[in-house]
Amino acid sequence: MSNEFNADLHCHSLVSDGTLAPAALARRAHANGVQLWALTDHDELGGIAEARAACADIGLDFVPGVEVSVSVDDQTVHIVGLGVDADHEVLRRELRRMCEGRDARAQRIAESLREHTGVEDAYAGASRLAGNPALISRTHFARHLVERGVCASTSEVFTRFLTPGKPGYVEHAWATLEQALGWIHDAGGVAVLAHPGRYRFDARRERELLAHFRALGGEGIEVATGSHSASDWRKYAQVAREFGLHASRGSDFHCPRESRCDLGRLPALPEGLRPIWELLH
Repeated sequence: MSNEFNADLHCHSLVSDGTLAPAALARRAHANGVQLWALTDHDELGGIAEARAACADIGLDFVPGVEVSVSVDDQTVHIVGLGVDADHEVLRRELRRMCEGRDARAQRIAESLREHTGVEDAYAGASRLAGNPALISRTHFARHLVERGVCASTSEVFTRFLTPGKPGYVEHAWATLEQALGWIHDAGGVAVLAHPGRYRFDARRERELLAHFRALGGEGIEVATGSHSASDWRKYAQVAREFGLHASRGSDFHCPRESRCDLGRLPALPEGLRPIWELLH
């Protein structure tokens, strides 16, 4: 498989904060020419069985995945696990345990939004939009604020609210980097640092994170992803070479109306990189 191979190894269903069912995502990926597809819901494996069955029906090669939330300094970093055993007892248990505080966090987000926007029903609205009642995310609150006319788009919501230092942001203790990579590797998967261009680390701290990730056995880094610019692709292609990481490609698709990139529509990986799918069986 060359770097021109149309792999999309990062997207989300309504089991986490996407808006389409896993089977609908599989059909959309197939229609867009994707040759290898992964479902990587946030801290959740509940959509894997449906996605796998849909891919079997349409002849699309499928990779079971998950996107694990990790706390690093005062930021949330995402690690994509690809090729994991979705029935692995430890992985499933630890993801459930980590998500136990999500509802309390959602209540606090709703209270902060009530104070700063006057929206009284933020929790109820976000709950209604969440396909998985156990996983109410900031994205569900953002969609509700758009429905209520507070903002014109979810991107505007995240500019004004729900991010560090802005109203509605509530910190949560996620996994450590060591825990996340341990769970992924124990479940037979490979670990990929997701959309590194989105984090707010300075150059020194970013390199420390990359070195730590590599030392823990991290295998890959997303080079081509929906939130990366052309300059990001060049930068993280060089990072992949320098740190000996395989390069991944994933749209991070959530919703037809919101996502910057549709499934399967990313540019090819730059030449000279080792694609992460070389490690997937």
